[in-house]
Amino acid sequence: MSMEHAGRSSKRTTHRSGPVPVSVAIRDLTHRLGIVKTLSEYDVLTSWDLIVGEQIARVAKPERFENGTLFVAVGSAPWRAELSMRRIEIQERINGAVGRKVVKDIRFR
Repeated sequence: MSMEHAGRSSKRTTHRSGPVPVSVAIRDLTHRLGIVKTLSEYDVLTSWDLIVGEQIARVAKPERFENGTLFVAVGSAPWRAELSMRRIEIQERINGAVGRKVVKDIRFR
């Protein structure tokens, strides 16, 4: 066997052979497409009620992400003040739920 042929066969061993779990395939695909951040942001918006709890979800609704900042509409000034004081706690809860630091800041409006 020539050295050139031996080099090609060793490259083949780096590829996966056989079936791959769907979760692994999707994770790999999202990384290759560069959409992990976008999907994480979407997870925050769609799972808001579960992440922050029923009480907060009743008075505050996530609107959008902009450069790592989550904008949240709040129904009243007293709740806006309360949530602003709990900003770090909520931010950590969100990032923990998503499994990555997707929220760098939160703006309650």
